Amino acid sequence: MAEWTVERVAERFREAAITAHRLPSVRVQGYFNTWPAIRRMPWETLGAEPTIRRFPPSLEAIERMLETMRWVLWLEEEERHLVWMRAERHRWRDICARFGCDRTTAWRRWQRALSIVADRLNGEQGTSRHMVPLSGILH
Repeated sequence: MAEWTVERVAERFREAAITAHRLPSVRVQGYFNTWPAIRRMPWETLGAEPTIRRFPPSLEAIERMLETMRWVLWLEEEERHLVWMRAERHRWRDICARFGCDRTTAWRRWQRALSIVADRLNGEQGTSRHMVPLSGILH
């Protein structure tokens, strides 16, 4: 496998966000409707919102999304929110308002979070600030 870069990690987070939006909606179990489906006339549905039909993601896409979701455990909570907001294509303006910082600072924090994930995926143990060797914990 090729080495993980910040761009590849960002692309994988974007794919995970798209896959998450394509999953079926969660519904409460146990409730059902016994009423028959009502067929509406075209003039009755003029003001109604069109139904959105999404194709479900493939099993491989879901597996990649679940793998990517495990990556966020390597990040702090604020970094998780930042990475996920950017993966969902929120504007930098909204991200800056959410985190109370400048655009360049938000971009630097986003790059730092992605580099932490990329370093961890590449197996570079000493570069991440979140990595603590097990020998230090066990003694």
